[in-house]
This record gives sequence, structure tokens and C-alpha cells, in this order.
Amino acid sequence: MPRFYISAAHKSSGKTTLSLGLAAALAQQGLKVQTFKKGPDYIDPMWLHEASGRPCYNLDFNTMQPDEIQALVAAHLQGADIGLIEGNKGLFDGMALDLSNSNAALARLLETPVVLVIDVQGMTRGIAPLLLGYQQFDPQLRIGGVILNKVAGSRHETKLRETVEHYTDIPVIGAVHRNPALRIDERHLGLVPSNEASGARVLIDGIAARIRDEVDLSLLRGIAAAAPALPPASIQPAAAPSRIKVRIGIARDAAFGFYYPDDLEALEAAGATLVPIDTLSDTALPAIDGLFIGGGFPETCMDRLAANTELRHAIHAAIEAGLPAYAECGGLMYLTRSLHWNERRAEMVGIIPADTVMHPRPQGRGYIVLEEEHPAHPWQGTPPTGAVAAHEFHYSRLENFNTDSATFAYRVLRGSGIDGRHDGYVYKNLLACYAHLRDTSQYHWTARFVDFVRRCKNPT
Repeated sequence: MPRFYISAAHKSSGKTTLSLGLAAALAQQGLKVQTFKKGPDYIDPMWLHEASGRPCYNLDFNTMQPDEIQALVAAHLQGADIGLIEGNKGLFDGMALDLSNSNAALARLLETPVVLVIDVQGMTRGIAPLLLGYQQFDPQLRIGGVILNKVAGSRHETKLRETVEHYTDIPVIGAVHRNPALRIDERHLGLVPSNEASGARVLIDGIAARIRDEVDLSLLRGIAAAAPALPPASIQPAAAPSRIKVRIGIARDAAFGFYYPDDLEALEAAGATLVPIDTLSDTALPAIDGLFIGGGFPETCMDRLAANTELRHAIHAAIEAGLPAYAECGGLMYLTRSLHWNERRAEMVGIIPADTVMHPRPQGRGYIVLEEEHPAHPWQGTPPTGAVAAHEFHYSRLENFNTDSATFAYRVLRGSGIDGRHDGYVYKNLLACYAHLRDTSQYHWTARFVDFVRRCKNPT
């Protein structure tokens, strides 16, 4: 199971761009490249999926147990030729002071050599103490190589290579020169998602071409091949699926694309057939038993969403009639009365009696902790034994909303949620949250949702 871990000294070092280029360049060599991303993230994995041609899976200490992370990586590396794990922020960054949830901890857990991406702008000889300090700070961690990024020119590259080779035993895998073409547009949540970016494939192929010229892929493959074997493992579904299948519509378009691939796989394993819905162009709901609207950027598509009055009215009528539905963040925003952004207003579905207002700063960001409210939670089934770890990242807030008279499925122990105290608005068979859930051993939400849809379809 050859594999390597892309990390950096700090965020914004260019590791995502280089990860995309490496994944695409290796795939162009005929390799089956399996990618992973540390932490809760939708956008980078969408790009990595596009680059490698295979779904990218998230590895998150907050929602997963260590053995669960190992099992997921081992399972998805089966059938792949090489694995690429992209870190988040810096190598030793994490919430825990003891570094137990850092990139370094994940690399150690997975016994994976680290390839450090160093932004060398304004740096020459100073790269040596930086690399030596990283080695000495955690001697158990194997730094397999370094990629020099944003190199100013050939003279700059020569000085850097001489310094690294003289003072350290870390091989220089590549030197990527500054180039405006090696840039992906960003906005308030990070990169523009690949499902929105025009010419995403062309951009990735251009990055891959630079990587082939400026990174020694043979040396990188040799470093990856030195990773020890992982224990064989398989991902087991939470429960055996019922023979009674259900059809769950899922919004998949430029407005809504934030879904974890293993969550979608878990929905299917629980007995759901996922039916794609384009909220921008479909004028009617297909024949479905339930509805799932994930996160995304409805604000960037607000005019097109508003213009599709037929579908908005169809969704409103279906939920009003009792269709089981689940919405996260962007999906929650879409189901409110209206969306306000940049002094513009657009009509939304209107099933949630609130207005969504975008703000210049995040209104909820980071890991959150929820506790289920019983019997308010509509999904029934076996509730979690403890608190639910999830995450949120939204610049919007619900306004003109009488939360005192509303029913909520969750109490917020940490985070923002809908009003700082609650999340998971419940109306009939709808559950709508700012929280993003993750189906893991601590909270198998997908099976409960599918069972709920099945019970609503067959109440006897």
C-alpha cells in the first residue's frame, strides 16, 4: 500500500494545489490514485476527486476513532496503486495541546511518510533550521522529502537545494516555481468548488504538467513505496439493509455539492437508491420517498434557485404533505423564506419560517457538539449514547425566526447552530441543521434516516 502524506509548515503554503497536481500527474502515469483529506472538508476533496478520478475520503479525529481511520484507509487503498493524504493547516497544527489530533499524529497513526511543502518566498538558508526543527520536534515522524514551493527562479532554487542537501538528510523531491497559473480562485469558504469552476479539468491538467516538469515523481513513488503495510480491514455497514428499498432524492448541482462519499455509500448500504435532483433546472420532483439537500453555495446561485419557482413550490408542497427530508447548512438556507446577500434578496422554498441573511464574517465555524432532544428528534431508532461531534461553517444566520415556538432536534453544547442554543429545526418530517453530520461509529445517522424514510413510506 504505497502512500504519502502531503503537509506543510503552515496553511496557505500551496499544498492543495500541489496535491491536485500530484494526484493528476500520477494518474496520468496510469496509476490508480486514492486520495484522502484530513479533517472536515468538502471543497478540497471535490477537487481531489476530479484530479484522481476516484472519490476522496475524509479522515477526522473529531468524528472517527483511530482504528476506524486505519480501517477506512486500508479498505480504500485496496485496489489502488498509491495513496495520497492531504493534511490541513500545518504539520503540527491541531486543537489539542498534546498534538493528538494534528497532521503529525495522523501520519504516525497511518505510518505514512510525510512530504513537506515549504513556501520558500523570502527564504534561502533559513530553510535548514526550519526542517531540522521539524525533525527534532517529533523524531518518530518520518519526513520523507520536501517540495520547495513558490521558488523565485533558478538561482533561488540552487541556493535552497544546496542548503537542504548540506544541512539535512531530507531529499528535495521538487522545486515548483512561482506561476500565476498555479492558482485556484477562492471565496468565503475556501476554494471555489470544482463543480462550479469553469474549466476545472483544464486547470488541473495544467497544474499536473508543471508538476511533471518540476517534481521527481519517481523519487516520490519510491518514498511512498517504503510505507509499511497496513493491517487488512474492511468497512462494515452499520446494519444489514432492509429488503424494502427506498428512493431518496439528493440535490447535486452547482448550488449543492457538499456530501461525504462514505455517507452516500452508507445511505445506499442501508437500502437507499439515491436519485439526483438539479435544483437549478429540474421543474418537478422525481418519484421519491425522501429528500436530502446537503450543503453548498446557494447564495452564489440564488437568482437561478429563485427563478425555478416550479421546483421550489414542489418541494414546499411535498414537505408540507409529509415527505421525509433532511437538509444541512446550504440546504437549510434554501428551505427558508428568502436569501439575502450583497444587498440582494431572492425567494427560496419557504417551508422554514425564517429569512437567511449572509454576513461578512462567519456566524458559525469549527467543530461543534450536539445532544439529541427526545422525543423531538424525528428519526427515532437507537439514539447515540453520548454527545454528537459534528462541524459547521456558515456565514449566514436565520433572522425573523421565532425560535421560542419552534421544535429542535438538537441542543448545542458547543458551537452556534441555529440560535446559539439549538440546531436541527423540525417541522412535520423535515429535519434541517446548520451542522454537518458524518456517518461514523459514534453516530450512524444514515441508517436512522433511511429507516425513518422507510417507516414513513410503510407506516404499518
